[in-house]
Amino acid sequence: MKAIVIHAAHDLRIEDRTEVQPGKGEVQIRLATGGVCGSDLHYYNHGGFGAVRLKEPMILGHEVSGHISALGEGVSGLAIGDLVAVSPSRPCGTCEYCQKGLHNHCLNMRFYGSAMPFPHIQGAFREVLVADASQCVKADGLTAGEAAMAEPLSVTLHATRRAGEMLGKRVLVTGCGPIGTLAILAARRAGAAEIVATDLTAQTLKFAETVGADRTINLSDDPDGLKPYTAGKGYFDVLYECSGAAPALAGGIAAMRPRGVILQLGLGGDMSVPMMAITSKELDLRGSFRFHEEFATAVRLMQAGLIDVKPLITHTMPLAEAEQAFIAASDRTRAMKAQISFS
Repeated sequence: MKAIVIHAAHDLRIEDRTEVQPGKGEVQIRLATGGVCGSDLHYYNHGGFGAVRLKEPMILGHEVSGHISALGEGVSGLAIGDLVAVSPSRPCGTCEYCQKGLHNHCLNMRFYGSAMPFPHIQGAFREVLVADASQCVKADGLTAGEAAMAEPLSVTLHATRRAGEMLGKRVLVTGCGPIGTLAILAARRAGAAEIVATDLTAQTLKFAETVGADRTINLSDDPDGLKPYTAGKGYFDVLYECSGAAPALAGGIAAMRPRGVILQLGLGGDMSVPMMAITSKELDLRGSFRFHEEFATAVRLMQAGLIDVKPLITHTMPLAEAEQAFIAASDRTRAMKAQISFS
């Protein structure tokens, strides 16, 4: 079978790997679609992010869907041919954090396509994937592309849970890539009354408008676009910071009202934080990292038609053109979500 393997920055190869049969409690999946994520792009463009660096070749990918092709012993509830969304989250279930229900902080996490541990955790961009049956959520009624969007949608659903009460809140989203636009969808579904989105490109802001932002501000054209929201100690109750850029965080904090909640989703490396403003406004700065149980909810929301991710899927390219998908995904003026077709 073919797999997409990163060796170093800009050294992406399609290589042969051995096809594996499912064991007890496992299923074999013929991959249908894989989405190129921001972390995949960090490996492709920079060989890693922050202190996380590639130390060996690694199969990329963790936003995937496919069809069940074989069942291991003891698997029930799934059938050959089922379309499934595959969660990349594989906590051990036994460490202290798993026992406390904090599965996304598992001490022995095996998250597809991660160079955080060594040896690296190999990813899911391969024609045939063996996964635990518990990772699979039936995605009937969805396209393979929609099913592959369950993973990034889960990230924003987890962040929305971290925010707490959302009904009637005024929300600011900084950074309108895939996570930012999905955050708009998640916040609206949770009851946000007003959503304002900022970015530096007109193209991304068009997508923010498409998915329901009430107003968009291009801070490249209008650097003071958030200034009106800073009057009277601020305007917004919740900030989804999805860019990972210090200026975006600082600008967003200035527009927050006292006792608002800041959700930091963007992972651009360490950055300075305006602590005096956070302290004087009594703001809550909350990290939001990955997800776990939200994955099945993401699939069900899409199946019920309550969240529509289709407008965000801008490119679908065949496996043979995988690198072109990475190049497209790296260009925010061209692509929102680039996906790779494995079938």
